[in-house]
Amino acid sequence: MNQAAIYERIVQILQDTFDIDAARITPEARLYEDLDIDSIDAVDLIVQLKPLVGKRLNAEAFKSVRTIQDVVDALQRLVSEDLAVH
Repeated sequence: MNQAAIYERIVQILQDTFDIDAARITPEARLYEDLDIDSIDAVDLIVQLKPLVGKRLNAEAFKSVRTIQDVVDALQRLVSEDLAVH
């Protein structure tokens, strides 16, 4: 799974689940300030992203996440780590 595919999935979730206008969703968009994603919404987002990596997502990996690109990078790291182990 590459970064573009991860980004597209995040955009789809944000539109479908949180009813966020696609024009507001950019890699630089800040989850809390720009998209009004609170901590409960963030947990919901992480739960929906779990199938992308096929394993339980560690909340610790998302602690420093602030922007959409941060989410993409965190997921990419998790996918890469998983591939390195196998």
